[in-house]
Amino acid sequence: MPTSQSLSPSLAAAQAPLVRYYSVCRGDSALPLKNLGIEEAFIVPDFDLAEELIARGVDSSRVAISGEAQDPGYSQAAGGKQLVPASPFEFDQSILIVLPTYNERSNLEALVTAIGQYLVADILIVDDNSPDGTGQLADELSCRYRHVHVLHRARKEGLGPAYLAGFEWALHRKYDRIIEMDCDFSHAPWDLPRLVHRSGTADLVIGSRYVPGGGTEHWNARRRLVSRCGNTYVSLFLGSNIHDWTGGFRCYRRELLEKMNLETVRAKGYIFQVELAWRAVRLGANVHELPIRFSDRVQGQSKLGWASLIEGLTAVPKMYFRN
Repeated sequence: MPTSQSLSPSLAAAQAPLVRYYSVCRGDSALPLKNLGIEEAFIVPDFDLAEELIARGVDSSRVAISGEAQDPGYSQAAGGKQLVPASPFEFDQSILIVLPTYNERSNLEALVTAIGQYLVADILIVDDNSPDGTGQLADELSCRYRHVHVLHRARKEGLGPAYLAGFEWALHRKYDRIIEMDCDFSHAPWDLPRLVHRSGTADLVIGSRYVPGGGTEHWNARRRLVSRCGNTYVSLFLGSNIHDWTGGFRCYRRELLEKMNLETVRAKGYIFQVELAWRAVRLGANVHELPIRFSDRVQGQSKLGWASLIEGLTAVPKMYFRN
């Protein structure tokens, strides 16, 4: 059975100036929103109201979710804009976060720590024999923290096979929710509870750059163009019921993955995300998109190459005509 143990947040190192909170209640959500200063944030009583604010453009890192307006129990991370709760969010469902890694040693430990500040969940690191020692560091973390697990693979085969191996591992252990997440901080750890909460009413939750409130940060014009054109290309064949087909920050219900015949998935690169979303649509799954701000990686090099782009150009029409 899954076991979860959150990391103790390093709040001693995250003591920050006092945050001034502006309480927003249900009847206030349609009113004009204040432009927040660097040490200001909104506080809301529940996730649903938080989503209303975020869809209107509020940065999710500046929204505290708490029933205590006077003392919400958050601090502000030192050197960062994000709020950190006094304890991570915990849900009734068993949760596994799958982190595929290849040369992510510089990011891995910091991300594992950050995840533990926001969500009680198990973590599976799927390492493709990284030459920089990511796999060895993953083993050290799994010895240190009982909720961290490692799956070693012999060689680099692409994002798709890595996730499929992680999904198989998760399904054999009966996790209720399985989350996809990049290991480079392009997906914000503080958005994890939002995905899990929304999965209560959705089979697949996609963190989306292309719904109101979503967007990208620190991307150059070329990368924005490639991403936009890629999603437009997919929509031409598969429809516009999903705005961010290629988004890789996701929460699946176990039951949906079990219906997908994952052993027949052949996509290796980023088109893997499109194929699984398309399968979800074909199965009649309830797919919901939550706005996120996708940031460029903090350290390391992007793994998006020409091979992934070419695979996408050829694979999407095949999906359409196959069905």
